Amino acid sequence: MEETRSDTASSRDERSLAELTKQLSDQTTALARKEVELVKAEMSLKAKRLGFGAGAFGAAGLIGVLALGAMTAAAILALAEAVDAWLAAVIVALVYAAAAGILALIGRSRVQAGTPPVPERAIESSKEDVEVAKRSAKEARA
Repeated sequence: MEETRSDTASSRDERSLAELTKQLSDQTTALARKEVELVKAEMSLKAKRLGFGAGAFGAAGLIGVLALGAMTAAAILALAEAVDAWLAAVIVALVYAAAAGILALIGRSRVQAGTPPVPERAIESSKEDVEVAKRSAKEARA
């Protein structure tokens, strides 16, 4: 009767070990999928930030060129007449230059927010998951 109990207990231990192994495999697969989804979401957000920052830099460059053109026109008008027309051109050039400066600052902050283009939260989460798995494995052995 003792052997029958130990055989039944052994069978239950083996079955539960197999179930635990399957459960571990399923959970590991689900965790890996979720980590990949997190990486995709984080990379998408960083790409959007980089795109906006690059667009702001492009706009700043274009407005800078317009400011240079206006300053050139102002210098020409100043030399030609030295009256109200050149002053108007200087004012327009200063407005363009201020807009370019603002866009450059916005672009810089957006690019800094999007760099480095690495999924930092996903990497940290994966490291934590590995540590938890290691601890659990050590506790199971003990």
